[in-house]
Amino acid sequence: MQRQPFTNRSSSNDNQMLPEYADIPIDPSVENNLLRIKRDMGGSDDLIMRQIHNEGKNTAAAAVVYIDGLSNAMAINQYIYDVLDYSLPRFDGEDMMTLDAGALAKKLLNGMGPVRTVSDLGSLYKNLLSGVAIILLRGHQYAYCADIREWKGRDVTESTNQTSIRGPRESFTETLRTNTSLIRRKIKDPRLWMETVTIGHMTKTDVTLMYINGLAKPDVLQLVRDRLSAIKIDGILDSGYIEELIEDNKWSLFPTIFNTELPDNVAGQLLEGRVAILVEGTPNVLIAPTQMVTFFQSTEDYYQRTFYASLLRILRFGSVFISLLFPSLYIAITTFHRDMLPASLLISLAAQREGVPFPAFFEALIMEITFEILREAGLRMPRAIGQAVSVVGTLVIGQAAVEAGIVSAAMVIVVSITAISTFTLPAYSMSIPVRILRFAFMGVAASFGLFGIIMGFFVLMLHLCALRSFGEPFMAPLSPFIKTDMQDALFRLPRWLMFKRPETSLKTDSSRIRKN
Repeated sequence: MQRQPFTNRSSSNDNQMLPEYADIPIDPSVENNLLRIKRDMGGSDDLIMRQIHNEGKNTAAAAVVYIDGLSNAMAINQYIYDVLDYSLPRFDGEDMMTLDAGALAKKLLNGMGPVRTVSDLGSLYKNLLSGVAIILLRGHQYAYCADIREWKGRDVTESTNQTSIRGPRESFTETLRTNTSLIRRKIKDPRLWMETVTIGHMTKTDVTLMYINGLAKPDVLQLVRDRLSAIKIDGILDSGYIEELIEDNKWSLFPTIFNTELPDNVAGQLLEGRVAILVEGTPNVLIAPTQMVTFFQSTEDYYQRTFYASLLRILRFGSVFISLLFPSLYIAITTFHRDMLPASLLISLAAQREGVPFPAFFEALIMEITFEILREAGLRMPRAIGQAVSVVGTLVIGQAAVEAGIVSAAMVIVVSITAISTFTLPAYSMSIPVRILRFAFMGVAASFGLFGIIMGFFVLMLHLCALRSFGEPFMAPLSPFIKTDMQDALFRLPRWLMFKRPETSLKTDSSRIRKN
């Protein structure tokens, strides 16, 4: 597969990130460069500029510029400043222009990372604000960039949003290079390729595209590249920005890009021919293309025995139907289709609703809105009291509402089961459209009964079947039906029977089994 680079890849075209400075060359005078940098950055306190002078000379022979807190100050003192302080006093006047830059670079490379040169202020500022140390030499119209970035970041810890009983505990952090290394540790193959593009006119956020060459489809890969390259925005602060800007159907409630915090989940998706998008500053990695069934799959499904994993997966599908349709079915049956209920149950429900002043729809609407408020309050409150408030609040309000005759006890049970069913989904992003559509189904059930629910569900299925994720069918392998991919859709076959990769990968390397 031929690699088609990004049109604005940071490694080859840094000055596109700062177009207002792209045409301004670096001045041969160190003092002029320092004055310009200080003026452009407003004399910020974290801007460190250290000059080196020849003996008896007032003009600076060299200078080191870096951002305090982004660069490793100890490494600058040990590997850069000491080398310059030793090498430069031997050069004087015009001899500075004949300084062997290659020899100096070799000295700087001892104990450091890569050192490269830039010739314009746009590239200089991009590197400086990324934590790279800048070395300026008198008489040279370029600057050295020493990559010694170092900043405080969160350690690799267990995910609090995607938990599992069996399997790896590590999760991604906010540091891009840490996240790529976590994936590299799981896939030790040279065909795991990475491409980086800088997005955001002001934030200049690094976005890395990861895929396995030979498994990812070239047309999907190029489509991802094109959509990332087409993003023109002032800042990217989270992968949610990228997800919203590159998804296929921007008006759909359903996410067509999968996101996860788990490195083993990303590794598994890459092995199936998908593409991972990692964004600097966020622990959530995007996966494209994706399918509806992916949101019902947990990484733990592949670490448990097949019978237990398949049972849990079927349970999740059933829970989503309960969460989506249970309140609307209760409203439709108690309002329009009472003859469908057994006589004893009908009498019991009628006795409970005897003193309730609202119809079933408003009764359900009150309880659902109350529970959503309690759910949101539990998330936003301090963690020490948030869970207790949400649980206690639900019990107290539900019991008080029943005793006050505002709602019936049966409605409290329906809403509780509905809410609990929502939490069975491994992917939180899929539970959001289910919660929203629940209110829509309650409305059509109150208006048209079971007929409205059936028609609403029919329209929903038409919408899902029409969705695409980077050109791939969102409802595959159910629609269109793909027999080989059903081995890991509604249930999971034993590992020794899953010998074919899904249709999202190239057919030239579709086998999971290796003979040697």
